Amino acid sequence: MKIGVAATAPLGADVLERLAGRHDVAFLLTRPDRPRGRGRRVGAPPAKEVANRLGIEVRQPEKLDESVELGDAEAMVVAAYGALIPESLLERALWLNVHPSLLPRWRGAAPVERAIMAGDTETGVTIHRTIAELDAGPISAQRSFPIEPDDDAGAVYSKAGPLAVDLLEPALQGTASFEPQPEDGATYADRLTPADRELDWSRPAAESLNRTRALSPHIGARGVVDGRPLIVWRARLGDGELTAGGLELLEVQPEGRKRMSAAEYLRGLRS
Repeated sequence: MKIGVAATAPLGADVLERLAGRHDVAFLLTRPDRPRGRGRRVGAPPAKEVANRLGIEVRQPEKLDESVELGDAEAMVVAAYGALIPESLLERALWLNVHPSLLPRWRGAAPVERAIMAGDTETGVTIHRTIAELDAGPISAQRSFPIEPDDDAGAVYSKAGPLAVDLLEPALQGTASFEPQPEDGATYADRLTPADRELDWSRPAAESLNRTRALSPHIGARGVVDGRPLIVWRARLGDGELTAGGLELLEVQPEGRKRMSAAEYLRGLRS
C-alpha cells in the first residue's frame, strides 16, 4: 500500500523513519518551518529532517484544506502532526492516527505528559481511524507498556515509536478490523501551557517530580531555588547537595546558560 505520512514532532519523525524501512512512503506532510531553540532561528521540524535524509518528498502547507494534494496515497499515517485533519481530506484516504496513550484515556495534544503528571504507571499506543472528533475514531490496535519510575517523556516516546509501527501493519495490509471506542473512561490531555511548567515547592514532592519527568527532555519544568530561577531537567525524591520541595535536583539550567549537573551549578555559585 502506498502511503503518506503526516508528522512533525520527534515521535512522528521516529515513526516516519521506521515506516520508510517497510513501506513506499510517497511523501511527508508536515508543519511549516518555525523559529526554534534559544536563538529562535527558523528550523525544519524533526520529521522534515528525517524525510530530507531519506529522500522523501516534503509538503508543508500553512493550512490544511481541500487544496492539499494526497496524490495516489491510499492511506495517511498521522503521528504527532500537530493540527486537526479537516473532513474534506479525511474523505479522500484512509487516515490512521498513532496516539501514544491507551484511548479513550488521554485524548488530545499532550497524552504522554499528562499521563506522567497524573502519576500513571502504564500507558501505550493506540492505532485508530482518524475522524472529525478528537482522537475518538474506531480502534484497530492497542498495546500497553509500563511507565517506569525513572521514565521521563522522552523515554516514553522512545518506547511508543517502534511499537506504533508494529501495530500499524495489519491496517496497512488491509487485514485489520476496527472497533468503536468506549466512552467510559475518556479523559483529555490538554495542550501544555506556561503554567504547566511551574514547580510549586509547597506541593507534594512526588507531584513536582512527576511534573519534572513529564516536561523532560523537551521544555523543562521551572522553579525558584534559593532565590534563583532554574529549569529543572532531572530530579529524584530525597535530599542532596541541591534540594527543593523534597526533591534532590540532579540536572538544572540557570537563565541564559546551558544544562548542567547540580554539582556543576553549585561549583559555579561558589567560584
